[in-house]
Amino acid sequence: MNRVFLLLVFLCASIVSYAQITVLPQQKAYDADSIRRELDNGPYFTLYKDNYFIAGTSIGSKPTNTNSDVKFQISIAQRLTKSTLPFNTYLYLFYSQKCMWNVFEESMPMRDLNFNPGIGLAKHLFVKDRYIGKVSLIIEHESNGRDGAESRSWNKISLASNILIDPHFMVHGKVWIPIVDGQNNKDILDYSGIYQMGMTLTSPNNRFGFALTLIKRRGWNLNYNSIWEINYRLFKDENQYLFLQYYNGYGECLLDYNKFHSRLRLGIVIKPKIFSEF
Repeated sequence: MNRVFLLLVFLCASIVSYAQITVLPQQKAYDADSIRRELDNGPYFTLYKDNYFIAGTSIGSKPTNTNSDVKFQISIAQRLTKSTLPFNTYLYLFYSQKCMWNVFEESMPMRDLNFNPGIGLAKHLFVKDRYIGKVSLIIEHESNGRDGAESRSWNKISLASNILIDPHFMVHGKVWIPIVDGQNNKDILDYSGIYQMGMTLTSPNNRFGFALTLIKRRGWNLNYNSIWEINYRLFKDENQYLFLQYYNGYGECLLDYNKFHSRLRLGIVIKPKIFSEF
């Protein structure tokens, strides 16, 4: 398993370097001018991360009303400027909210709500009139809005990148400087990680997609949280997908950040137009 993770790290690094210096003329690419026009003329209010509603249970144990739940996420972004800031960057606000909902328990309590607002600068990348993705510098806060023993919060200054190898294959990475201000989660880096990387792959007809995200927990061991996702577009002209997600590791939500979860869930996802943020 350790060798597999080392191979993934090497492969992602090699692919990013290759994408930054190489154009693949035999493959359909995003046109640079059309991307710039869309940035200048397109809507300022957009989706940010995937928006989904999924239900499922733990793997490896009998399903019960305590280890089965609904998980949903709402994520939006507001672009504040056109691409006229220094270095052709633009400023945006974003807000994501993730909920763990114990619908199978009596009174159906919301187990944990995680609030993730932030502000960031983004720069879109072009090579030889080909759009290859973007780089973002982000200041973000995440907390669960509780007080007392169940309060959890931390802040991050993050550098993130999304690189399109071609219109159907993307690699992404994100590294952060953490500022842990929560009194009850001082060890959160041991569970929720210090950086992440991943990839997405879609079929030529854009109906089927696969994504893998690896989140490195603190320490020299190759200890990763992993998120495996499969999506299938239900209707050709819509952006709603049948969605399967498998989460394996720690840090799935803030309240239980130091508890191991291995859960498989199925539902619906709505995706941003070009690529999702992670």
